[in-house]
Parts: sequence; C-alpha cells; structure tokens
Amino acid sequence: MYDLIILGAGPAGLTAGIYAARGGLNAVIVESKAVGGQAALTAEIENYPGFASVSGYELVSLMQAQCEALGVSFVFDAPVALALEGDVKRVDTAYSGTLEARAVILATGALPRTLGIERESELLGGGVSYCATCDGAFFRGKPVAVVGGGNTAVEDALYLEKFASEVYLIHRRDALRADAILADRVKNSGVHIVWDSVVTALDGDKKLQSVTLKNVKSGDTSSLAVNGLFVAVGQKPATEGLTGVELDGGYIVTDSEMRTSLPGVFAAGDVRKKTLRQVVTAAADGAVAAESAIKFLNGAA
Repeated sequence: MYDLIILGAGPAGLTAGIYAARGGLNAVIVESKAVGGQAALTAEIENYPGFASVSGYELVSLMQAQCEALGVSFVFDAPVALALEGDVKRVDTAYSGTLEARAVILATGALPRTLGIERESELLGGGVSYCATCDGAFFRGKPVAVVGGGNTAVEDALYLEKFASEVYLIHRRDALRADAILADRVKNSGVHIVWDSVVTALDGDKKLQSVTLKNVKSGDTSSLAVNGLFVAVGQKPATEGLTGVELDGGYIVTDSEMRTSLPGVFAAGDVRKKTLRQVVTAAADGAVAAESAIKFLNGAA
C-alpha cells in the first residue's frame, strides 16, 4: 500500500514524485515505456527556466535522479486496469501485480497524432517516423520531410539538417504556428518550406521513396522524393480506456488544483485539458497535483 501512485514518468509525473516525497508521502511512479515521455525525445529545449539549452533526455534524467534520491519508487510496467473509485485506488499491472494507494495522479501524457493515410503504419520503421531525434541519424545524406507547422515540427526540421541532404517542411497553411523565434530561424535556414500542402499518399515498396502532396488551395498534386517522413502534427491524450473521470475531447478535466471529478484522483501534464502543453507547464502541474494529493491525504481537501 502506497500513499500515492503516479501514472507516467514524464516531466509532470517526475515533478509530482519530487514534491510528494518532499511532502512525506510514500510514492511510486508507474511507467510503461521510458522515463521522460515526449520530452526525452526532444533534441534541444530552449525555454525551460535555468537552461539556455538542454537536451530533453538530460533534463528528465536529472528529474529522475532527484526522485530516486528522495526515495520515490519506480515500477516499469504497463497498467492494464484501473479502479479509481473508493478510498483505496488500485492499479493492476501486466507483470508486477496490483498496486494500491489512497490517491492517484494521472500523468500519462500524450501520444503523437498520425496522418491517418494509407500505408502509414506499414512504413513505420521503413521511412515513416514520429521522432526525429530517435531516427534522424538513419537518414544521413538522404532527403527527408517533416509534416507540421508548430514548434515540434520546426525543431525537428532544424535538427534533421544535421543529417539529411535536403529537409522539407510541409505545412497545410501559409504561416507557421511555431514561436516567432523558431519560425524566423527555420525561414533563414536551409530547410525548404512547402506551404499550403498536405501529404495524401506514401510511395515505395518496403522503404519510403516519395510522398504525394496536394496543394489545399489549388488542388494540384505533386510528388516529392524523400526517404524519410517525420510526422509532427500534434498529440492525442493517452486516456484510452480510462473511465470514471470527466473527459473533454479525450483530455482529463481538472480544476486549478489538478483535482478530477473523482475524489483522490488528480491529473497533471499533457493529459490534462489546458491551453499550453510544454515541459515547464507539465512540471508546474505535477507540483500542484502533488500538493493537492498531500492535502487530500491529510484530510485538508
């Protein structure tokens, strides 16, 4: 029996672990994949206070080390069933049995959105990727494209310049959604921006050889020869199968104290309905959620 179970070891979950341990709670973080979530896959973070530039992996590694130094436990296993109602919350895992606690923080984050086009899953690992920092080096000297217009897409395109012979940034609109500093940087780089276009087909046998583009304004189609396609068109909350808590568009609804619709259940980070999803806001959510959990367990909330 733990005081607190934290589901997810991204910046929100790790920060919640730090604050929970400092508040005297016996806490465990459950993670089905790697520590750090999406943040760990980010090559360079330039907007986290205190670091002019830091790799996502380095930042979350520091958070994990801090958790471990404070005595937070880690269980690397996949939750297969949750029972969040009642005084005792239960998390059934695939291999580690059932974990119990009096409070739970849901910090499961979000997953990359797909393009939803034919052969996308078939060519995953054969040219299609959702992680530039994971797979960029495999495309050294080859042409690649990034789909998207936000911060992640622009950062990926700039990162891939280190490896690829040519980098194309494909965006369905005529202006980027990325922060101004990043938008200016990519416009002044060697990245070729393909405006007003979407990818409609993936071409190649077992390996990607080209993509078919459609101009959303003219309707014209064209072929772009690339060996890699990096998809960065947003995220979807990791709440599949979650019941009992209020959701909006798949995201967990909370109040300002990170409380969900179930007593003793809190949510933090990208899985929560909010306007800004960044490492710094995930960390802030985790801190608030842990403090709220402490108050709840002490009978103050």
